Amino acid sequence: MSAVELYLDLLKKSLTNTLYQNEPDADGDQSLYVGEFVHHYIDAPAVSMLPLVRIANLQECIMDVLNRQIPGDLIETGVWRGGATIFMRAILKIYEVTDRIVWAADSFEGLPEPDPEKFPVESRFHRDPLMKEFYRNFTASLEEVKRNFAAYGLLDGQVKFLQGWFKDTLPHAPITRLAVMRLDGDYYESTMDALTSLYEKLSIGGYVIIDDYGQDAWTNCRQAVDEFRSRHDITDEKVRVDSSCYFWRRTK
Repeated sequence: MSAVELYLDLLKKSLTNTLYQNEPDADGDQSLYVGEFVHHYIDAPAVSMLPLVRIANLQECIMDVLNRQIPGDLIETGVWRGGATIFMRAILKIYEVTDRIVWAADSFEGLPEPDPEKFPVESRFHRDPLMKEFYRNFTASLEEVKRNFAAYGLLDGQVKFLQGWFKDTLPHAPITRLAVMRLDGDYYESTMDALTSLYEKLSIGGYVIIDDYGQDAWTNCRQAVDEFRSRHDITDEKVRVDSSCYFWRRTK
């Protein structure tokens, strides 16, 4: 294993709190998973709650656009403690890529309140004690995220933060072109807002990663993606990363 591979492998494990322990099995016994998830990520110093397979998918997408010289920046919408965007910046740093920006878009106040009439499933989940008391509404402040970037030596001018609700920040964000967009806004409206504002800026050959496309018990994320794809006649194949996460490469 090369020095670059060793560094990125170590970084993945550090960000996901898997240096000394295994990650929770999202496809295992669900009666045990929630407790394991909270213990491993929320109550621990994990900087990303992404399973390692999703971090690997992100790396593959970034390396592909770098190798094929697909123009554009990298963005994640919904960054939590910043782990995935830190990993994005690390890849650019290690390969001495200086002409791309990593955009970290988040309210830095947790998830928005879903409309209970339009999205009753999301609303019930959002108001559930599980979300408020254990998941803590997935809140991480901008100051915390910046501290995490700085801790890994990656807080610099190639990282830009977009603070606020996506409907307010993304339409006016000074983003010219994207090569990889990773959407992790969880809910319908956050997903639709990101797709509506950003997809037209995605280069042909670039990637869209949807973190919660495979979920339907608590989110309408899939509905938002399917409606957007249908409306814009997007037929690119959706590829499964794991039971929750899917992605596609833009071809037209």
